[in-house]
Amino acid sequence: MTELSSDNGSADVVGVGNAVDVVGVGNAMVDVIATTSDDFVEAEGLVKNSMTLIDEARAKQLYGTMGPGIEASGGSCANTMAGIASFGGTAAYIGKVSDDQLGEVFAHDMRATGVDFDVPFATSGPATARCLILVTPDAQRTMNTYLGISSLLEPSDVQEATVQRAKLLLCEGYLWDVDSAKQAIRKAMAVARKAGGRAALSLSDTFCVERHHQEFRDLVAGPVDVLFANRAELAALYETDNFEKAIEAARADVDLACITMGKKGSLLATPTELVEIEAAEIAPVVDTTGAGDQYAAGVLFGLARGFGLYEAGWLGSLAAAEVISHVGPRPARPLAELLDQPDRQKSSKTL
Repeated sequence: MTELSSDNGSADVVGVGNAVDVVGVGNAMVDVIATTSDDFVEAEGLVKNSMTLIDEARAKQLYGTMGPGIEASGGSCANTMAGIASFGGTAAYIGKVSDDQLGEVFAHDMRATGVDFDVPFATSGPATARCLILVTPDAQRTMNTYLGISSLLEPSDVQEATVQRAKLLLCEGYLWDVDSAKQAIRKAMAVARKAGGRAALSLSDTFCVERHHQEFRDLVAGPVDVLFANRAELAALYETDNFEKAIEAARADVDLACITMGKKGSLLATPTELVEIEAAEIAPVVDTTGAGDQYAAGVLFGLARGFGLYEAGWLGSLAAAEVISHVGPRPARPLAELLDQPDRQKSSKTL
């Protein structure tokens, strides 16, 4: 096991010789983002600031009633890979799209961001997935997701050669709904770890944790090396309202837990160290869509490039601050420009 350290440059997280910083596995979908009112969210019977799975009929109905929006390739893990590429890192993505218009849009959009995406289009089955995201005036987002073909990822879709080249592998919790997708994630994690890489998991949403609680616990206690969660997701995972107890439980399970706390910043925890990261302030908050995704991009890029825990966490804060300053889940300017931002005062505790 490679030691993690908070000293800049001393943490060679995984094999330096690998060709890809991070490979992501997730739900490949096209995001449709529109601003709306709280009244619209309530009238549609939606749960504000949450992710709800919907069927194709509901997706068509909601799309027809929501206002005009921005359409771009999306999905939580795909957004993170785009962020890593924006930092100047190397990233590849594994996800499933259909041979249809939205599938072509997704593939072209990912490649245009600099992310390697070469999973063959599915020629049968449901349509390409889409996520209808409603942003209210308080910058909170309510997501309505039609999974389509994306949830039908299979082990055969996982290109072993790609995963073997990864320093880090990120799998998103949103994908953990279909048995074939679960097998694909398990396969990817096994391949990555056998090749000397590290496996990371994003819990994605409290609803995901509640639906798959025991399976997530088994994953975190097993092949997962790095865990991404917010406070609510971590509390749901360990079934406690005591934040300190949840942190201690995570530290016993994984090499590194990255816990976001909104305006209070984030906490990076290893079995021996706690590193507190301030939230970065770049501009007024416009849209929180993608904040967690870009935070993960900053942390993973930092770890893959040998940065220490504090420096990697600070990159996560900077990336999250950039993306919430505008509408959309991906950076509006190259995140590589943020690499020269001065670090805030480090706050850490070694146990």
